[in-house]
Amino acid sequence: MEMKRIIACIAALVPGVMLYAQKPVDVHAHIILPEYKEMLRRHGAELEETFPLPGWDTERHAAFMDSAGIGCAVLTMPAPQPYYGNVEESAACIRWINEVSAKVKAGHPGRFRFCASLPLPDVDAAVREAVYALDTLGADGIKLATNSRGQYLGDEALDPLMEVLNERHAVVIIHPHRPSPCHEGIVRTTPLAMYEYPAETTRAVVNMLARNVLVRYPNLKVVVPHCGSFLPLAIPRMKSILPAMTANGSMQPIDWEGNLSRLYYDLAGNPTAEVIRALLAVTSPEHILYGSDYPYLPESVLRNNLNRLKETLAADGELAWYADLFLWGNASRLFGIKQENNF
Repeated sequence: MEMKRIIACIAALVPGVMLYAQKPVDVHAHIILPEYKEMLRRHGAELEETFPLPGWDTERHAAFMDSAGIGCAVLTMPAPQPYYGNVEESAACIRWINEVSAKVKAGHPGRFRFCASLPLPDVDAAVREAVYALDTLGADGIKLATNSRGQYLGDEALDPLMEVLNERHAVVIIHPHRPSPCHEGIVRTTPLAMYEYPAETTRAVVNMLARNVLVRYPNLKVVVPHCGSFLPLAIPRMKSILPAMTANGSMQPIDWEGNLSRLYYDLAGNPTAEVIRALLAVTSPEHILYGSDYPYLPESVLRNNLNRLKETLAADGELAWYADLFLWGNASRLFGIKQENNF
């Protein structure tokens, strides 16, 4: 703790300069396998998310991490959810992704972790895969889509899965998928990543809050992507409106502290200081994590984004105190990642 205070004081006294005790931990990175892309191709779903999936391979990802100074990356399957009416096909595809992810983690000790995907919307199949991934493969958590073919997070049908994840104290990483339903005219003009993804993430988390999911399953820790999406705007509005909604029977009471205390937020999306300050209005500094969104943008852009984030934090007298927490400390604690000091 004393070293952190010394580092933060240096940053505050010398704007634009920051020393880091450890390398960043990237909690928002994707594994995109050829077999997954081939399944999407067979179903004509290559552009289901309105933009083409990038290429990925382990060694290139590791080389990018070296060039950016990233110590560890947590891998998750991207969108879309590979489910087209056949549970066995979906389960086989996701099992393959999870097993390859486990091999990547084992083959690169300390560099990669992974959150396993599940073959939703079939809840029974999802429970089986969650148990296998967490208990046998050694997954570091679970990745959940905001919705799986219209089955949104917070849906009562997912309660048996939440119970299994709660029993295992699972970390859950959320990622936005195509909304259901989706206005085709709008997304032809504006790809999902521009607006619908933040709205979709907010929609799913609001649904979880409204059903007190994280209070009923208190051992879960849920990572919300893209700087919390629109939650810094949505949560104050919900709090102000909720009394009227409960009074007329439209909603049940929400345990704000109980729910929000279990939400974490990644900084994927190149945030400004203003965005980070807005996020701090709904969470604490211990719940903010670095994320790159590799490999969805060119590597040079992602390196520049990380450098810009470091500069943003270092130049701000208040945020500089939290730089180590945001970049590596919080994620290391959440995922049990140990790093050697760089000093």
